[in-house]
Amino acid sequence: MNILIQLFLTFAKIGAVTFGGGYAMLPILQREVVDSKHWVRDEELMDYYAIGQCTPGVIAVNVSTFVGNKLAGISGGIAATLGVITPSIIIITITFFLKSFEHNVYVMHAFVGIRACVVVLILDTVIRMIRKSVKDTRQGLIFTGILLGALFSGVSPAVLVLVAAVAGYFFMPESLIKREDRK
Repeated sequence: MNILIQLFLTFAKIGAVTFGGGYAMLPILQREVVDSKHWVRDEELMDYYAIGQCTPGVIAVNVSTFVGNKLAGISGGIAATLGVITPSIIIITITFFLKSFEHNVYVMHAFVGIRACVVVLILDTVIRMIRKSVKDTRQGLIFTGILLGALFSGVSPAVLVLVAAVAGYFFMPESLIKREDRK
């Protein structure tokens, strides 16, 4: 099957089953684009995710664009982006015509359950990201510093990502620098 069609269909599936935005999407993205399709590595997905948080727009759209662009250039980025936004556009269009739907008691109860599920998906994402990203004491210190900054300072997430990047650059072990240069 054509890669552009695969990108569109894969990201449309992800967009259709993801409630809660980009954070809740990460476990589904990992399963689909890392584990199942092997389009990107875990580290790449985490990098795209971090960049997606710093760039304007919705994280899900940004990440899908990065993955699509990696696989098939600009047309791949467009196909993946269209795939991830299509389900939302369809749902928004349907709900626009069914305004009374939002006050339906069954729908309201369903959303209570969906919100609980979204919290679990986000927590799962956080735990996975910590396990994959914090591998030594230096990374643990950067993580702890950024966590405290995020919880208590009110600083923009974009600024925190930049601070973490600078800290990672200056505190990166010499052995990793040499290993990266050989690639």
